[in-house]
Amino acid sequence: MREKVWYFDLLRVVAAVAVVVIHVLGPYREQLGQIPDWEWITAITFNSFSRWAVPVFIMITGALMLSDERPFEGRYYLKRRVGKVLIPFVVWSVFYAFFSAFSASGTNFATSWKLLTDMPFHETYYHLGFFYYFIPLYLIVPFYQWAIQRMEPGQVKGVVMVWLVITASYLFHIDGLWSETYLLYSGYLILGYCLYKYHWPPMVLLIPLAIVALLITDYRVVSHSLTAGEYKIGRWLSYKTINTAIAAAGVFVLCRYISDKLGDTSRERLSVISRHSLGIYLLHPIFLWPVRNYDWYFANPLIAIPFWTLVAGGLAFATSWLLSRSTKTAWLVP
Repeated sequence: MREKVWYFDLLRVVAAVAVVVIHVLGPYREQLGQIPDWEWITAITFNSFSRWAVPVFIMITGALMLSDERPFEGRYYLKRRVGKVLIPFVVWSVFYAFFSAFSASGTNFATSWKLLTDMPFHETYYHLGFFYYFIPLYLIVPFYQWAIQRMEPGQVKGVVMVWLVITASYLFHIDGLWSETYLLYSGYLILGYCLYKYHWPPMVLLIPLAIVALLITDYRVVSHSLTAGEYKIGRWLSYKTINTAIAAAGVFVLCRYISDKLGDTSRERLSVISRHSLGIYLLHPIFLWPVRNYDWYFANPLIAIPFWTLVAGGLAFATSWLLSRSTKTAWLVP
């Protein structure tokens, strides 16, 4: 059995919280000019400072899977790795297709049918888009694992440097064959491996760069939007750009540092929440439904976003915990 890596628990928890934050603030993005500018800027700043969440989940996967030196077994891999995520994804996609039929204005199951027919190509609910680029990465992992275990550390770091150049090119719309979606996403697997295996790039470099990346991202999105009079993000909030990659790497090393300072009690509590991070991801939109549909944003974003994040995230955690108590439903929240 592999030794437990405690800071992965902290990473999963903060990433799950950040995902909920992004989805809580969603309605604010299109309210430029409808609410006071400072409230809109506050919501957009929450958004800009949270975009590292999804990449962190991919980096954890890369750190764990690419460092696994056990012989590859196809049947085990498909059943225990791919199937563990794929089957719940399909079930929840069907559930959310029907869930989408309900709104404050009434019920429309024609929407559900359209979502179901489009399901092979498009998510049935806004938070499920993640799986359309995450699950295919499982097909890439065995090849990356084979290659990396035959490379010298310097060569692996060189691959990461090349990938970072590609993400910078993508940010500034320098497109080409290197702009392929899965190439850009799969780089997070190797970045997570490097940070875990080699502690590279070093924290002393990453933290300042991550802070700068977050501030520049927020400034560019806010300034462009205010100038245009509408929400404009360019590629600054993409998961495939260098600013997001650097921010995600900064969060990774910061959580590693903080985790080393935590006591056993705190680690155990984080471990419990971490086990339900995917459940929180899958379930929290259910509890955000009334907030979004009935506009329960009762206060300015500085209060409303943390409040509804705590409520929706907490209820999703509790529901995931309840589902995990039975062998009949535990597979839904792996």
